[in-house]
Amino acid sequence: MGKTITEKIFAAHLRDEPFEGTKVLALDVVMCHEITTPIAITDLQWRKKDRVFDPEKIKAVIDHVTPAKDSKSAMQAKVMREWAARHQLPHFFDVGQNGVCHALFPEKGFIRPGYTVIMGDSHTCTHGAFGAFAAGVGTTDLEVGILKGVCAFRQPRSVRVNLTGTMQPGVFAKDVILTVIKTLTVNGATDHVIEFRGETVEAMSMEERMTLSNMAIEAGGTSGVCLPDAVTVDYLWPFISTEYTSKDAALEAFKKWHSDPDAEYAKTVDIDVSTVEPSATFGYKPDQVKHLSDMTDAKIDQVYIGSCTNGRISDLRAAAAVAKGKKLAPGVRGIVVPATPSIYRQAMDEGLLAVFMDSGYCIANPTCGACLGMSTGVLAEGEACASTTNRNFNGRMGKGGMVHLMSPASAAASGITGHLTDPRKVMK
Repeated sequence: MGKTITEKIFAAHLRDEPFEGTKVLALDVVMCHEITTPIAITDLQWRKKDRVFDPEKIKAVIDHVTPAKDSKSAMQAKVMREWAARHQLPHFFDVGQNGVCHALFPEKGFIRPGYTVIMGDSHTCTHGAFGAFAAGVGTTDLEVGILKGVCAFRQPRSVRVNLTGTMQPGVFAKDVILTVIKTLTVNGATDHVIEFRGETVEAMSMEERMTLSNMAIEAGGTSGVCLPDAVTVDYLWPFISTEYTSKDAALEAFKKWHSDPDAEYAKTVDIDVSTVEPSATFGYKPDQVKHLSDMTDAKIDQVYIGSCTNGRISDLRAAAAVAKGKKLAPGVRGIVVPATPSIYRQAMDEGLLAVFMDSGYCIANPTCGACLGMSTGVLAEGEACASTTNRNFNGRMGKGGMVHLMSPASAAASGITGHLTDPRKVMK
C-alpha cells in the first residue's frame, strides 16, 4: 500500500513511538508569537530550562497586538523580545519588521516541502500549502518543541478533497474553501489532514493555496496540505536557488513528497469549482455558508480586509479592483490591514492603498488584532462585519458581534452597498 504525503513526512521525521500510534517527530521549524509563547517561556524559566534546541529553527514574531495597546500586551511583547535577545534568535521580528505570522514566515522562505512545523496557533496549518506538515499545538507541546525540537502526534489519516473545474469570475479561493468546509462540516476532518488535490489546486498560486490550507482547521483538520509542484518551486526559488542546480532539479527533489497513486484515504470528496458561487458565512460556525446572492438582507457596519487568510497582495488587488472609484456606504467603516511590511509597501507602490483611502478606508499596520477581537477593528455588540478572516465564532471579533467570512472582493462589494453583496453585482 502506498503512502500519503503526510505519512511520508511522519516516517522521515520519526524519532520515537512510545505508545502504539503516538509518533514523536523531529521538528524543522518552531514558530512563536506573543500571545501563546510567553506562557511557555515563563514556565521554562520556572523549571530552570530556559534553553532553545536550535536558534536557527525558531521563528518568532510579535503580531497579534502590535504596537502594544495596554500594559498587559506590552508585557507579553517584552517577554518575547527579551527571550529572543537572550538566546540570540536570528529570526525575531519586532515592531516595524513584524507581520502576520502565517504571511510573514512563508514570505521569508522559512517553509519547505516535507517540513514539520508547529506553533501555538490554530492556523499554523497554512504552511501545509508548501507540502509541509504544519499544526497548531498547545503550550506544553510548544515548550517541548522549543526545548527539545520534537513534538508528539497521533498518526492522522487523510481526507482527500479533489477540486476540479474553473472558478467563475468573482469566485476566489476563499469561496472554494468555504464550500469545502460546508461540505465536510466543522467536524468532518477532525484528527485528519485535508489533502487538497486536483486541476484547480494545480492552477492556483501559492497565495491561493495558503488560503485553502489556512482554513483546514475550520473543518476540524489537524492540517491542510497541497502537493509541491512547479508553482511551489517558483515561489521558493529566491531562497533555494543555491541548493539546486535548476528549478527542474528542485521540482524532481520535491516529488518525493507526493502521495503515492495507491495511497489510502479515510474519505474522498469531489467538488467541481465551476459550480461554486461567491459565498459567506452566517451564524457562528464556519460551515454555516450560503451564497451571497441569498443574503442581501444582511446589513453590515464594518468591512475588514486582512488576516493570515486574505491579507496578501493578491487579496488587496482583488478588493481594490472592486472598491476603485466607489465609496463605502454611509454608516459603514472599512479597515485594510496588509499582512506584512513588504505587502504594505507593494500595495502602496501599486496605488492600492490610495484606492482604499479614496473609498473611505482606514489603513492599519500589519497585525492580527481584529481577527480575534483584540485590537484594530473590534466590533461592538450588535454590529456585523464583512470580513476576510477565517473564524466566525460567537464573540470572535468582539462580544456580541457577528462576523461574515468572505473573499476580499465580496467584502469590498458589501462595503459599497452596506449589506452582504455578491461582488459580481458591482464588478466592472
